Amino acid sequence: MLQEDSDLSLIIAQIVQKLKGSNLYAQLERQAWSSLQSPEIKLESLKEDIKEFFKTSGWEKKLQNAVYSELNVFPLPSHPAAPPEHLKEPLVYMRKAQGSWEKRILKSLNSMCTELSIPLARKRPVAEQKELLNKWNEMGTDEPDLSLFRPVYAPKDFLEVLINLRNPNYENGDSLSFRTHLGLIQVPLKVKDIPELKEFFVELSLNTGQLGIDDSTQVPPELFENEHVCIGQKVLAEQDSAAAQQYIRQGSPTALRAELWSLILNISSQPEDNLYYEQLKTNVIQHDLLVDSLIYKDVKLTASNDDYYFVFEDYLYQVLLCFSRDTSVLGHFAYNSASPPKSYIRGKLGLEEYAVFYPPNVAPLCFLYHEPSKLYQIFREMYVRFFFRLHSISSHPSGIVSLCLLFETLLQTYLPQLFYHLREIGAQPLRISFKWMVRAFSGYLATDQLLLLWDRILGYNSLEILAVLAAAVFAFRAVNLMEVTSLAAAEAVLADLSTLKVMPLLQIFLFATVT
Repeated sequence: MLQEDSDLSLIIAQIVQKLKGSNLYAQLERQAWSSLQSPEIKLESLKEDIKEFFKTSGWEKKLQNAVYSELNVFPLPSHPAAPPEHLKEPLVYMRKAQGSWEKRILKSLNSMCTELSIPLARKRPVAEQKELLNKWNEMGTDEPDLSLFRPVYAPKDFLEVLINLRNPNYENGDSLSFRTHLGLIQVPLKVKDIPELKEFFVELSLNTGQLGIDDSTQVPPELFENEHVCIGQKVLAEQDSAAAQQYIRQGSPTALRAELWSLILNISSQPEDNLYYEQLKTNVIQHDLLVDSLIYKDVKLTASNDDYYFVFEDYLYQVLLCFSRDTSVLGHFAYNSASPPKSYIRGKLGLEEYAVFYPPNVAPLCFLYHEPSKLYQIFREMYVRFFFRLHSISSHPSGIVSLCLLFETLLQTYLPQLFYHLREIGAQPLRISFKWMVRAFSGYLATDQLLLLWDRILGYNSLEILAVLAAAVFAFRAVNLMEVTSLAAAEAVLADLSTLKVMPLLQIFLFATVT
């Protein structure tokens, strides 16, 4: 009990400290001072009167939402005596693997700089700054020669690193249950089984109404949707982040999604947010980074060729280029197993005061937010809350290693014949599904289905649903997959996911066919 009280006190202290540096804290302070002018505020009951003022004026709700938002991203509790790096990642071998991966990426970046004789960063000449500013909203029309630039790494490179992960304490195969795991991931992490997943995703059960289910026998879809929209409007009127997160577990109506996501992520468009975005834009205009060319090439190779996202090409450049300059993103490294890449001003190697940080899927969000500033805030929050876990090595339940292991465990346990067949023909399922999970299915599902999936990521504050969906896709195509005789044939069967309906797949896999 004492330990629990101590943990709670520590969490409260850290959240208070974090909020003290926020815009909300300054706003609350200003409101408290201005409330002193009100005749309702009496000196003898000052504390209670100000509390009542905050409650009736709506500021108490804003504070509650801010605290709830911080709790959603707060690191898992650790022992008070644990060193700071344990907050980032408690397992030493995971930290070492992440460190090695970061060195490999930096080496790739540096060798590209050397080969192409270009710096990591440079100030743009005035003429170039003017040109970029003029074409800021039409960057998709520019066609620079990027043939010499190569991607820093491909998903299959990252997968190979994860496949080679080993816990030195299990080298001799101490765990019998772990030895029976025949997948590619060979690290003993705890992942949920089907009964635990059923309990966790209980709102996805067959007798609960869902958006994205067209043929429910319980309630006519249009009746459920109309009632669900009414409830959603009430949730938005209340402006309660916790209620919005619970509500969105059954899916969000299209018309309410943008506002609901903003509420859950605790984002409100304030003048200072727009100003901050403009400052980032100015940094992009003034300075050219090596990653700008890599971002440009990545967008050209992916979203520009995508039937759904090519219309948002200009937005993608704007958001990603600004993101690469945003030092506020560095805060998430406190609970990320990764560390920000660091370089030093020439001639000052090793001196921390001269260190320069060089920080790191936005396309589907363009369907929801058309103001670049708001789109940027949502993307940044989605990244620091969820998507960074898909690109760093950690033992977190929503980390990519756990997702890979969960996917393989589900298939091996509940579809053993399919799993063994694919394994025998050299078509390990993870080699096919990894690219889906590492991109959170962006670019693979139809946009309406992808947004329904991301509703549930926000609703459950977890990425585990990505692994469940990947396993459900294999279950859905199991008959065809049992007939293939090679990896190429298996990939062909699963090449097009754009016609799949996400919610029926998840419901059937979790609550109908698997016992």
